[in-house]
Amino acid sequence: MAGSLTIKVRSREREQMVEFTGEVRRRLEESGAREGVCTLFVRHTTAGLTVNENADPDVVRDMLHCLRTLVPQHGMGFRHGEENSDAHIKATLVGSSVTVPFSGGELLLGRWQGIFLCEFDGGREREVIMQVMSDES
Repeated sequence: MAGSLTIKVRSREREQMVEFTGEVRRRLEESGAREGVCTLFVRHTTAGLTVNENADPDVVRDMLHCLRTLVPQHGMGFRHGEENSDAHIKATLVGSSVTVPFSGGELLLGRWQGIFLCEFDGGREREVIMQVMSDES
């Protein structure tokens, strides 16, 4: 069994990590797949995806602070006219996809793990492609 669908994720700030694990779980349940892998891919060059801690909001704050410090929006002599070169670089550092195995119809995330859209040029609505891959028929 294989299938893909689009999940829309909305950010409200220029730089933000938006957890959408619940939506992925809901869509996996709707698919009926029991064993396999779920791959998520963001269709934008200024946003990324990551699996990280979802229990302590300071982790998200610290991650965004670190990325802002490493790659500030201004002052590095970027030439791209849209003034979002930093967002492209941050998205490349984070990556555009994650893969999570599932068993018994449940994502095999750790106790404190969640799936996040990493927004670097928002706020806006982003499209995440979710593909469920399973040998079940």
